[in-house]
Amino acid sequence: MELWFTERQTSDLAISCRIKNTIYQERTKYQDLAVVDTYQFGRMLLLDGVIMTTERDEFFYHEMIAHVVMHTHPHPEQILVVGGGDGGSVREVLKHPSVKRVVLAEIDEGVIAASKKYLPSIAKGLEDSRVELEITDGTVYVREHRNEFDVIIIDSTDPIGPGVGLFTKEFYQDVFTSLKDKGVMVAQTESPVLDRALIPNLWRCLKNTFPLVRLFLGTVPTYMGGPWSWTLASKGPDPLAVPPERFIPLQTRYYTPEIHKTAFVLPPYVLELLAEE
Repeated sequence: MELWFTERQTSDLAISCRIKNTIYQERTKYQDLAVVDTYQFGRMLLLDGVIMTTERDEFFYHEMIAHVVMHTHPHPEQILVVGGGDGGSVREVLKHPSVKRVVLAEIDEGVIAASKKYLPSIAKGLEDSRVELEITDGTVYVREHRNEFDVIIIDSTDPIGPGVGLFTKEFYQDVFTSLKDKGVMVAQTESPVLDRALIPNLWRCLKNTFPLVRLFLGTVPTYMGGPWSWTLASKGPDPLAVPPERFIPLQTRYYTPEIHKTAFVLPPYVLELLAEE
């Protein structure tokens, strides 16, 4: 008998993966959590029936959300990751030698525990001595920490359930005040194909808060819709003006300095989205 997991993105679109077995499953305080072993992507973390990350394609996402913003800041030392309890973004941030402290503000302790146990290749950075784990609502943590961070990475779920507060104007304003003078933030901002109504609203909120905002694209095989978007907002540093000497050698599988630059070259259909605001 074949076992399949199916994520329904819309009423008309779904992605299915054949699974070997369910490794772990629980109902946490906030959401349904499961780790399944798939034939195509290895172990896969699911939250409320939605694919968060997998062993075999996580590097596409985590390298892009981390290294673009880290290279944009001239000397990132104090880092905040909001969400991202699987630890992948933290692992990538720690590759930068300037980093002195990384705070992971994750609302669901169950995500951290399951990732450490069942996805150790992704979560291994969480054991680093520079990492502080804060089990808390990221919106509250940001509000209570002013002028503290060089870089803030918003590694959120989709804008539903516990992640909905990370897509609001009020949250972005708090992020602005939590950043230092040359601070830079980045957020995952969904699919420009399947979330066409969301991106213009987020773009408007960020443009009304930060002096510089740039959207960039990449690809994540298990995220439906083709290209995936991230949006960087800055108090000054420009990701398109990073001097060559700032790109440090990194052990990566997707991100390169060349991809850093070309990721900001947007096709007309995405530019039309941004113009809608």
